[in-house]
Amino acid sequence: MSTYPRIASLKTHDAFTARLLELGLDLPCDADVASGPDSPLADRFDVDGLTVGNRFCILPMEGWDGTTDGKPTDLTHRRWKNFGISGAKWMWGGEAVAVRHDGRANPNQLLINENNLSSIADLRQTLLDAHAERFDSTDDLLVGLQLTHSGRFARPNRKDQPEPRAAQRNPALDRRLGIKDDSGLITDDELSTLVDDFIRASVMAEKIGFQFVDVKHCHGYLGHELLSGVDRSGKYGGSFENRTRFLRDIVQGIRSATRNMKIGVRVSVFDFLPYVPGDDRIGVPDADGDPRLAFGGDENALGIDLSQPGQFMELLQSLGIEMVCTTCGSPYYNPHIQRPAYFPPSDGYQPPEDPLVGVTRQIQATAALKRMHPSMTLVGSGYTYLQDWLPGVAQAVVRQGMVDSVGLGRMVLSYPELPDDVLTGQAWQRKKVCRTFSDCTTAPRNGMVSGCYPLDRFYKDRPERDQLKQIKQASAES
Repeated sequence: MSTYPRIASLKTHDAFTARLLELGLDLPCDADVASGPDSPLADRFDVDGLTVGNRFCILPMEGWDGTTDGKPTDLTHRRWKNFGISGAKWMWGGEAVAVRHDGRANPNQLLINENNLSSIADLRQTLLDAHAERFDSTDDLLVGLQLTHSGRFARPNRKDQPEPRAAQRNPALDRRLGIKDDSGLITDDELSTLVDDFIRASVMAEKIGFQFVDVKHCHGYLGHELLSGVDRSGKYGGSFENRTRFLRDIVQGIRSATRNMKIGVRVSVFDFLPYVPGDDRIGVPDADGDPRLAFGGDENALGIDLSQPGQFMELLQSLGIEMVCTTCGSPYYNPHIQRPAYFPPSDGYQPPEDPLVGVTRQIQATAALKRMHPSMTLVGSGYTYLQDWLPGVAQAVVRQGMVDSVGLGRMVLSYPELPDDVLTGQAWQRKKVCRTFSDCTTAPRNGMVSGCYPLDRFYKDRPERDQLKQIKQASAES
């Protein structure tokens, strides 16, 4: 178990900032959080010709509760309804939606095709209706759809059966997925076909009213792995130009095939080596990790080098892409940097650093890119672990121009009304604050639907909760 002080134990602003000082972290946090129209978090702003009504954004989260043919279920609609009532005015992609079957990260992930299009349109309408009912209007609400192919982390047919389509060999990750030869590598011809799949999906997304698509380049999935494809031969690997060809071809195709579809990119702006459990299950770098394969990592891939991510931002600008959602690493192989948490998932490792270090690392990397590219509109990630101090940090980073919009992921599974409560000055609902128990990750990795089992009464009452307790107990005893 981690020995770092829990955020919940830091009861005052002074106690929280004292902990930051003790760790040597540069993370601003306002002591007083404003509400009403004068709040920095209530500022309206424009991005790529579209109006966003405030500075909160809901991040896309991978769903595990669709049908086997890729349609949303009542559980999916419930989650999107909660997004709608949250008060956030930017929906970054809703959740990860595969553009074809072999790219699904699990056999219950949403899949966009002609057969599923009307049901995905209904899902968007659920969000809009919920927002309109609570806030009267959707005129300043920006809703996109995240398009993805899961690459080496694809499991399209069985939750316990990886069917990887990797961009290149990677010793540390190949071992985990049982990759022993090149047979599972995705070919250049397949990538060219996949470009067409992304374009086709974008046309469908525009048809049903989404205002932008996110061409996903994060978390170890295919787009992200291509960015570090230095060992890949052919037109999609090696040089920076080749490693970004996949994105450039998709963007060009979307521009040609749609009327006015906007494009965003969620990108892991830095990566570290994969980690494994070491002594006492504390995470350590995998001895088979190759630093060259960590996009945005330094020479050892244990720190950050933003030179190539900065070059990537310049490319996005040249392509006319103004909206970027920053994140880092992968939940599969280094979750402590990507999703800082006090309690790891059952198949994870204990954090090798105070999770506040990981939060600050993400926020400062985003701020550095914002300074380098001030005309870009950046949505930041990594805020959930801040818990009770999230509003104070969110206000401070927006007020100081370190980011344009504060992205919320796991937090809105337990506390969907958080943005509205902050913006309207409502009482802080501490009992709903995500404490990063990681059950929303442990559950799907063990074949169950994802949700907040500790804090959301709806999931507390589901039969999976007892199964989840048993899995966690067995993990703790092993």
